[in-house]
Amino acid sequence: MSQIVYTDGSCAPTNPGPGGWAFIALDYKGSEWHVSGGDDYSTNNKMELSAVVQSLSFLCDKKSFHIYTDSMYVINCASGKWKRRKNICLWKEYDNVSNGKHIKFFWVKGHSGNKYNEKVDILAKNETKK
Repeated sequence: MSQIVYTDGSCAPTNPGPGGWAFIALDYKGSEWHVSGGDDYSTNNKMELSAVVQSLSFLCDKKSFHIYTDSMYVINCASGKWKRRKNICLWKEYDNVSNGKHIKFFWVKGHSGNKYNEKVDILAKNETKK
């Protein structure tokens, strides 16, 4: 059974600017884990990718993931459709924490009423205000 994870990243009030990332991990029993963090100065794409990296690191014992994100940047760079031109150190970290794992990404339209996408968006935005 795959681990379900929703991720999001944010920079506010400007991009680049104060950044926040967050993920919500769900288990088959209905439990949720909310984890978030931030950076004093970042970009939205870096925070989107940070959320994925942090989720894979936090759930290091899991081998299969379904990751839901509103970031086409993360999906397309992770799948090799787009060349990784920025955030190279973070992409190396992604490669390290994703090694040996089966990861399937799902795109979720942001701000479209998806319950967990909305929750993770709020968590990431709250980190930009700290």
